Amino acid sequence: MEQILLFLLVCICEQGLSASAPKEVHGILPKSKTKGIDFCGVDKYYYIIRSDLGCYLRSNDFHAGKNLEIFGLHNSVRGGDHYLADKDDFFYIIKGNSYRRVTNLNTDDDSKTYTLHRNCQNGDHYFSFDKYFFIIFKKRGWYRRVTNMQTDQNAIESTLHPKLKDGLYYWGINNKIYLVKPNNNWGVEFYRVEDMMNKNPSTISFHANVLNFLPGGVSINHGKAFGVWQSVKTVRNDAKISVAWEQQITKKVGYEKKEMHSMERNWRVSSSVTVGAEGLTKLLLAAQFSLSAQYGGKSIDSTEETWSDATEVSEKVNFTLPPNTNIYFWQYKLGLGKDDVLYCRDLAFTDNSNPPTYVPLPPAAA
Repeated sequence: MEQILLFLLVCICEQGLSASAPKEVHGILPKSKTKGIDFCGVDKYYYIIRSDLGCYLRSNDFHAGKNLEIFGLHNSVRGGDHYLADKDDFFYIIKGNSYRRVTNLNTDDDSKTYTLHRNCQNGDHYFSFDKYFFIIFKKRGWYRRVTNMQTDQNAIESTLHPKLKDGLYYWGINNKIYLVKPNNNWGVEFYRVEDMMNKNPSTISFHANVLNFLPGGVSINHGKAFGVWQSVKTVRNDAKISVAWEQQITKKVGYEKKEMHSMERNWRVSSSVTVGAEGLTKLLLAAQFSLSAQYGGKSIDSTEETWSDATEVSEKVNFTLPPNTNIYFWQYKLGLGKDDVLYCRDLAFTDNSNPPTYVPLPPAAA
């Protein structure tokens, strides 16, 4: 029992010394805080690249959520700093000061590698529109337009229009330019214009099934992530002597599939996505939990937990309980909004009715 009390004292001290939690703001994770996540467009299709999940989503209507198809991302094109595509059906993956051009993100077909001209390096956003490539330098408040990123051909520079400065992601398709706007009272929306002078602007909402694929979108649809301890058993010793106990503790462990299966309902998932539709949903949920509270997450790494379908399991526990004392057994669970999503494996115990104060999962990678 002395060990239990010492353990609780350490946890309480750690909690008291920890910094206060940041103010929670529901939002989509911006490109400036990601790697390998981006938008691009070719012909009639929009693309969302998720290198962290090893796949990309393609649709011809983000607002209506039409023709949502998900394909595997070839290893050679994963982890790019930026992704863009042009009117000639080429995809460009920028890494550092070079870029790779391919005709298919799933197969890496017709790949060629080039060096970025020094004037085209270190941009915050890249996209193609009409016959041009655009490089946005947000901190400077301007953009560079070229017809060739290797030679810096036909370069001009111009100031960003005020309405185009706050994009989280940018892409172009045919004769339109798009940018994802920060979340507002109307939810997550994207902005469409016909040129960099903000001609004929319109604001369009994302369909919920598209929003699920955006980093932070799962929590906007389903509620912010939570992590709490739930009581699974209490053992009391009302005797005046110590008692040795052997108890079977029953708990639920794993993924609560029924609460989240709707996420994959309207996706057509290609066989090139090796984890399948259900596996992709689990990856999206784990990615959501890894985000900070500012983007609806918990900043924890849940990938090593049991993500198979939730089942009840029993664990045998042996302990000696001093006279007139209680022991409380707890299990940690993760969820979104009001729904439980993942029941973690390990048990914890306390000698009072207050739950443990620590988080039993490792922090998410920075």
